[in-house]
Amino acid sequence: MEIKCLIIDDEKLARELLLEYLEEYPEIEVIGQCSSGKEAIKMIDKFEPDLIFLDVQMPGKDGLQVLEEITHKPFVIFSTAYDNYAIQAFEENAVDYLLKPIDTSRFRKAIERVKERMESEDSNVDKLFEMLNKGTEGYSSHLFVQKSDKFLSVPITEILHLEASGDYTIISTANDQFLSSNGIGKLEERLDPNHFIRVHRSTIINLSHLKEIEKHFNGGLVVKMKNGKSFSVSRTYSKEIRKKVV
Repeated sequence: MEIKCLIIDDEKLARELLLEYLEEYPEIEVIGQCSSGKEAIKMIDKFEPDLIFLDVQMPGKDGLQVLEEITHKPFVIFSTAYDNYAIQAFEENAVDYLLKPIDTSRFRKAIERVKERMESEDSNVDKLFEMLNKGTEGYSSHLFVQKSDKFLSVPITEILHLEASGDYTIISTANDQFLSSNGIGKLEERLDPNHFIRVHRSTIINLSHLKEIEKHFNGGLVVKMKNGKSFSVSRTYSKEIRKKVV
């Protein structure tokens, strides 16, 4: 198996160490090195490597932003200084990583792991996004949404409300709107119910951005958001809203 490889790290010593370790693997051809995320995006899409060693923390565009913006989807081995929780999450989701300072035995393990995955499945970029979207309780901490030809990372805390639009969902933040190809029910499964609540079959709101609940003369409820938007609460979901009132 011949593997084209790209090394991405803003630290020269880190790149040189990876080059040294890779000398043990003649089947892996290093086709280039990058010292910045911006340069990495261009080289990944131009040369289409099979594998990249990607530093997470870089000035300018970091490793995660690189993954958001590339068109070509290589296999990814992170080099990272993430904390223990993140490392456990990477390992649990079969995402390869190297913890700096890089250990030779751990490097070999990562290479063997990525070889096995190359033989059995497609690129792990989509799995990376899936893992990175997960919060500590299994709910999403970010949603990756498409805007033109890019995927943007939207923190859950910035989402004001979600509205169904046919088979699609409109996701609104204070400054923008995004159209998701996922239905509102599917997105609801990824949202922490302690912070997001459904007020209608076509509407989910973020309680952190709720201004007030207005009671109408007929017993119906209307939720008013801090951004000025209002939504009627259907009878099906009014009980859940009333539970929030103390």
